[in-house]
Amino acid sequence: MNGSRASNEALLEQLKAADVSGAGMVVFPPFPYLQQCADMVAGSGLRIGAQDLSEFESGAYTGDVSGGMLVELGCGYVLVGHSERRTLHGEMSEEVARKAVSAHRAGMVPVVCVGETRAERESGRTEAVIGSQVDVFLSVAGREVLASAVFAYEPVWAIGTGLTASPEQAQEVHAFIRARVAALDAARASTLQILYGGSVKGANAATLFAMPDVDGGLVGGASLVAKEFLEIHRAAALASR
Repeated sequence: MNGSRASNEALLEQLKAADVSGAGMVVFPPFPYLQQCADMVAGSGLRIGAQDLSEFESGAYTGDVSGGMLVELGCGYVLVGHSERRTLHGEMSEEVARKAVSAHRAGMVPVVCVGETRAERESGRTEAVIGSQVDVFLSVAGREVLASAVFAYEPVWAIGTGLTASPEQAQEVHAFIRARVAALDAARASTLQILYGGSVKGANAATLFAMPDVDGGLVGGASLVAKEFLEIHRAAALASR
């Protein structure tokens, strides 16, 4: 829940002035600023996504925002199951999967977030937790939604804490996610984008993105600083060559 009209404008003007070719860059503003940001990036290499959506397409769900509404505002992507939604709003994996289905039906790419807490990692339950989250998505959403989805691994213990998974830790989990998806659809698993989200910075992006199963970043606080965001983007562009 960051941003203002003035800070959005300053950030996007700097991003638009840079070369953002070589790797995709999507910005995910809060709902009130989607139209402003969509208008600003029109005709540029930047794309717009939303931070959440309703699992419902319409109806008496006051305060919710549907996928169709987001598409009308120019959104091509949407986050589902972000760790803060799971933790602060009690979203369960079944609801996350239903939101991904809603996003897909509206024509957006769902970015499906999965991850474990510090207690779960320290108790050796990382794969059990993430495996369950992935399995529920695959069961509810199926191959059709999987075909357009992106996954994002968010170690909850590394979000906003300054801690970061080592490149080796990130690679281990990303490879596990890819193998889990391959059990349902090996061909799709080989092309699936899996992003890393957990205190990604310009200083650590290159080593993270050098891992074979880390396909980019879901950037948090560093995305609010144009210089940092662009440095991360350059690392992604170099890794994709």
